[in-house]
Amino acid sequence: MSIKQNVPSEHAEQVTFLAQFEKNYPGVRVFAIPNGGFRNKSVAVKLKAEGVKKGVPDLCIPEWNLWIEMKRKKGGRLTPEQKDWISYLKKCGHTVIVAPGWEAAMEALECYIIQTTQSG
Repeated sequence: MSIKQNVPSEHAEQVTFLAQFEKNYPGVRVFAIPNGGFRNKSVAVKLKAEGVKKGVPDLCIPEWNLWIEMKRKKGGRLTPEQKDWISYLKKCGHTVIVAPGWEAAMEALECYIIQTTQSG
């Protein structure tokens, strides 16, 4: 059995994170960016024409000027396109969290909230 079989998928991590987020922060809007997954070629072409960009982080929380890139707990790595988008977003004044698993994402989010409320 490989390590990947024992580690939840990025999809499962993101679904768990969203459920916990919506429970903890009702009324704060979050949305997913549909960049991942495999699609047939015609759908991929349509999405690209509509503006879907490779490497954009998985989640956005507009109210907090925050983006979250979810990864598997083990084995998830940033692609060059993701690194480029993260750099760009940070230059624009956004905050980006890269989290290996939903627990790490929640912990980083809570730290972010504490830091922004203390400095503001």
